[in-house]
Amino acid sequence: MRLVRSAVVLADELHFGRAATRLSIVQQTLSAQISQLETRLGVALFVRDRRHVELTPAGELFVRRGRELLAEMQDLLQELRLAAPPLRLDVVSEGLTPGVIARELGPRMTDVQLQVVQGQGLTASLSAVSDGRVDLAFGRVCGLDKPLPPGLAHRMVRLEPLGIVLPADHELAALKQVPMAALAAHPLVLHTAEEAAEWEDWNEKVTEHFGLTIGWRLHGHGRTAANVAVLFHQAPAFAPLEAPLLEGVVVRPVVEPVPLARVSVVWRSQRHAPERLRRAISAIQEISTGHRWLTLPTTDYWLPEADRPNPMGRR
Repeated sequence: MRLVRSAVVLADELHFGRAATRLSIVQQTLSAQISQLETRLGVALFVRDRRHVELTPAGELFVRRGRELLAEMQDLLQELRLAAPPLRLDVVSEGLTPGVIARELGPRMTDVQLQVVQGQGLTASLSAVSDGRVDLAFGRVCGLDKPLPPGLAHRMVRLEPLGIVLPADHELAALKQVPMAALAAHPLVLHTAEEAAEWEDWNEKVTEHFGLTIGWRLHGHGRTAANVAVLFHQAPAFAPLEAPLLEGVVVRPVVEPVPLARVSVVWRSQRHAPERLRRAISAIQEISTGHRWLTLPTTDYWLPEADRPNPMGRR
């Protein structure tokens, strides 16, 4: 098919230099490919001299059918892509870092079907990764209440700053940034999915470290439910800065210090991992680097002890 493509492009251009440029090869390589093809077929496809290139009658037949072959090959590859199982990503919930990764992964892997699911938390998703029902999951590996199951690998993708979600008329909403110490006077809503024990752990750690008060412990799914809880109780709650908001709710950065959480991608470690999975992990690293997600703030910040990256900054 490589030789067929070369002949078709040369027929389009009738010029070895321009055709070679389109094929991203040097002119001498293209000339050798055409000669090889003609030798295999036992017929001349092109008449060429120093001034011009033209198709022979056999060449016209070959190029016409060659175009059909190339089109059929594209159709076959498309059918195979659609028939292959999708690459399944658990994005936890709407509006979080894994959702950003899923959106940016698609254009980088156009030949792979991506399927997004919401497992609501890494704690619940680990079994799905282990048995192959999910290919990639995200969360705080360091906040799990038990070790990562054998056979799973993980890599940090973000040191994510957490903000504070507030009713729009809350007194702290008037601030552009909310100092951590200012939260001490306001009981907090702790809203997590039961399947997201790692995020409940983060909330416990930050409130304990800074002497904050948890006024309400609630379990539910999705950022919308969390926003409703903030409005109902008229109380703040920690949340990602990019999380979607309801009308009447605002999010403010927390400073002095900036609270961070370590988000990792988790996958099933295999000696011969599928090529699409290796590509996805590499692309996720590129996305993380492009957003500078592993760059620590220049101002004072806080991480739970378990979330602090090791010197290699990878695992």
